[in-house]
Amino acid sequence: MNAAQLAFYAAIGVALVAFTLGAIRAARRSTTLRWPTPIEILIGFVTTFFDTLGIGSFAPTTAIYKLRRIVRDELIPGTLNVGHTLAAIAEALIFVAAIVIEPVLLITTIGSAAAGAWLGAGVVARLPRRAIQIVMGIALLIAGCTFTAMNLGALPGGGTAMSLAGWKFGLAVGVNFVLGALMSAGIGLYAPCMITLALLGMHPLAAFPIMMGSCALLQPVASLQFFKTGKFAWGPSIGLTFGGVFGVLIAAFVVKSLPLYALRWLIIVVIAYAAFAMLRSAARTENPSNALTARDTCV
Repeated sequence: MNAAQLAFYAAIGVALVAFTLGAIRAARRSTTLRWPTPIEILIGFVTTFFDTLGIGSFAPTTAIYKLRRIVRDELIPGTLNVGHTLAAIAEALIFVAAIVIEPVLLITTIGSAAAGAWLGAGVVARLPRRAIQIVMGIALLIAGCTFTAMNLGALPGGGTAMSLAGWKFGLAVGVNFVLGALMSAGIGLYAPCMITLALLGMHPLAAFPIMMGSCALLQPVASLQFFKTGKFAWGPSIGLTFGGVFGVLIAAFVVKSLPLYALRWLIIVVIAYAAFAMLRSAARTENPSNALTARDTCV
């Protein structure tokens, strides 16, 4: 174990303590705290299971929430960050130890993503419902296009490097800062991070400790902002947490790999429909508060 890994584990420990304390304080203030339903736990298991295998969890989870009207649109970013935090930490602990890359690159890219998340979450927590709908609708479209390009082999396969230097190093750090901020708006980091590193000539495996380490640190950091504002859904968040941790462990240690080509096409269809629904909701002229269903008010 090198110094970078030790520093990462120490940072994760601090972030996890802060996350736990923030959750406890938020729970004490909350009037909507409830246990998750079985379907909410199942969503956490399925989305995080495939996330561990490289699919990503934010876009599929958002699509399911939108299709089933489980979480109000403006609460989805906070729910994703809070609910997927522990699963992201579990993934990072597995992959940061298993794949060794250049230590300075690992620490700086993870740190920049966390800094971006802190700033981004503060902005997202104050955004109105319609703005969040537009951002997430566009994000879903981008995610669908990315999955399509991956399935068609139109994205770069990457090089052999396990480190970066010069302008490539600076670009990777800067891009991860932006991706960390976008995570706070519910836009997944995995695919764009992997594509960026591949374009810079890094080995495909090198993306795993960077992207999983980034999410493991930035999500608890972003969650602290959402805990302060209460702009997340308790039941679905807890469901993602419970189901997600089991999903990670089974995917990483039992299944390990699956043919994901056909699954990506299915996810593309679901995400495309959810993106259309999200943007259609944003375009409606009626007062958003009048359009909530009974299910929306129970989160």
